[in-house]
Amino acid sequence: MSVVIFVLMRLAPGDIVDVLFAAGGYVSEVDKKLIMTELGIDRPIWAQYLDWLREILTGNLGKSYRYDLPAWQIIKPLLPVSIELAIFSIVIAVLLGVPTGVVSAVRQDTALDYALRIVSLAGLSMPSFWLGMVIILALVSWLGWIPPMIYVSPAENLGLHLIQFLLPALAVGYRSSALIMRITRSAVLEVLREDYIRTAWAKGQRGTVVIWRHALKNAILPVVTVIGIEFAFLIGGLVVTETVFNLPGVARFLVQAILWRDYPIVQNLVMFIAIVVILSNLLVDVLYGFLDPRVKYGD
Repeated sequence: MSVVIFVLMRLAPGDIVDVLFAAGGYVSEVDKKLIMTELGIDRPIWAQYLDWLREILTGNLGKSYRYDLPAWQIIKPLLPVSIELAIFSIVIAVLLGVPTGVVSAVRQDTALDYALRIVSLAGLSMPSFWLGMVIILALVSWLGWIPPMIYVSPAENLGLHLIQFLLPALAVGYRSSALIMRITRSAVLEVLREDYIRTAWAKGQRGTVVIWRHALKNAILPVVTVIGIEFAFLIGGLVVTETVFNLPGVARFLVQAILWRDYPIVQNLVMFIAIVVILSNLLVDVLYGFLDPRVKYGD
């Protein structure tokens, strides 16, 4: 991943020196070479890559080209914002998606099933950033109130902070819940046709026990997989949502850093997102062993 991130970034046309001189409207080859030498981007790519790896191993993420500050000093305040938004969103998605998916499967081909499937289809069809703008406009029109458009830390005002994150989390969580709902419905429907479910019904067990303890428990593996993938996506895939709600998160800042060709910031942020994706998939694989006793890992 580190090689892919490093090489692809440098395959993009131009660098920060080109961006700076384009903004200034003139090009001085002497000054350009001096800046490139100062930033170290005139060296061979392999030498720059080895320097980056050495800096990561020593805990030094380099220095931002644009801000002339340590990269970690810039990245550190961005991480809690994106992680908190992702956690809020995935919790809302699970609380909405799993129960509605189970109900839709149990009430298959009823009016309630059709209604829930329409709701889920709407969630998959509407972009989360558009839904976020609709939420803001609805609050302004109906309540005459607009959520804070400047980031409020929990230490400053916990109530406003929660509201500021709850609104985008609802917009994003609704979209993710639609996907989770459809996966849950399909998985539960498949399990409900199994012989052991019919046996449980024949033994006279209560419906709640059959559905929630037997059916959902055996249908949960694909649902957990989707939840893990969605959480990994939420860390770096909420560029427009963070922009709409003016949240200083990783995704929004990453786009700005790419436009400026700020290599140290882009490399470390993308590497962080890649690590989150890998760890999310690893956690899902580990959970398989706890959720399904049929899954055994070698000693």
